[in-house]
Amino acid sequence: MNVAVVGATGAVGDLIRRVLTERQFPVKTIKFLASEKSAGKTVEFAGKPYTVEPINAAAFKDVQIVLSSTPSGVSKEFSPIAAKAGAIVVDNSSAWRMDPDCPLVVPEVNPEELHNAKKGIVANPNCVAIPLTVAVKPLMALAKVKRIIVCTYQSSSGKGAKGLADFESQLTAFATGKPVPAPTSHRAQLAGNVITLDWTLDPNGYTEEENKVVNETKKILGDTALGVSPTCVRVPVKIAHSEAVNIEFDRPVSVAEAKAALASAPGVVLMDEAKGEFPQPIHATGSDHTFVGRVRLDPSNPNALNLWLVADNLRKGAASNAVQCAEELVRRGIVK
Repeated sequence: MNVAVVGATGAVGDLIRRVLTERQFPVKTIKFLASEKSAGKTVEFAGKPYTVEPINAAAFKDVQIVLSSTPSGVSKEFSPIAAKAGAIVVDNSSAWRMDPDCPLVVPEVNPEELHNAKKGIVANPNCVAIPLTVAVKPLMALAKVKRIIVCTYQSSSGKGAKGLADFESQLTAFATGKPVPAPTSHRAQLAGNVITLDWTLDPNGYTEEENKVVNETKKILGDTALGVSPTCVRVPVKIAHSEAVNIEFDRPVSVAEAKAALASAPGVVLMDEAKGEFPQPIHATGSDHTFVGRVRLDPSNPNALNLWLVADNLRKGAASNAVQCAEELVRRGIVK
C-alpha cells in the first residue's frame, strides 16, 4: 500500500508510525505530512529517516490509504481532498464521526461498515466509545441491550502531549511537597485530584465528551434506541482510560454467560477476580486490547450486569484502531 500519515509529529501520529511497524502493515511507499510549522522535521519509520512534508493537495497523489490525526478543522479541509485524489482516509478527529456517509468503525465490532465509506472517509471513534463497544458487542449476542450507564476515569494523555507535560510538572511538585504549578492544559490541578473534563457544557448539562460517548456508542452498535448515560472525568493517570459500566438487558444474563462471551471475544482480555486479577491502567498501557473484569450482577436490577474495563487511549483508543481499520480495508479488498 502507498500510505500517508497526516499529523505525523503529534502524539497519535508518532504512535501510528510505531503501530504500522509492529503490526507489519504492508507498506510499499509512505510519506509523513504535518503543518507548515512541523514540515522539514525528521521522523523515523522502520529504521529509516523521513522528512516531514507540508499538508497540501499534491501530497496525496498516488496515495491509497491516509491515516490522519489532526484537529477537526484541518481534517474538514484536507480529508475530502485526499479522498478526491483516490485515497481512503481513516480519520482520528471528531469531524466525520456522525456524518451518515462516513462509517464509524471499531474492527472488532462493525468492520462491515467499512464498505459504506461513500465519501472515502472512515471515522475513528472516541477513545471512550472504542473500548466500551469492544466489551459490549459480545454481550449483545446474549440478549438485547437496553441501556448502558458508564462512568469514565480518563488519563491525562487524553489531552495529548501538553496534557502529559502539565500533569507531570504538577506531579513532581505534589510528590515533593512543593507548591503545585497552575495548570497549563487541564482545567484544574490534576495531581492528587479528580476533575470533570473541560469541554463546553451543552444545554442538556453534558460535556462535549459525554455527548460523543452517547452518540458514537449508538452509531457503532447500530442501535439508535439504545439508552446511554455517561459521566466523564479526568484522573491522575498518565496513560489508559478506565470505565465502570452498567449494562441493562431485556432479560437476566448470568455472570457465567457474560464471562464466557467476553473470554472468546476479539480484542478482549478477561481478567479473573477469583484469582485476584482486575484491570488496571498499567496492564493496558502499550497494549491494543481492552481489559475487562469485575463482571458481576447488579443487585438493584435482575436484568443488569456491572463490569470494569481499561484500555490504552492512545493505542486502542486512537492509533491502533486506525491501523486496524486500514488492515481491514486491505483484507476486504476495499483498497487494492
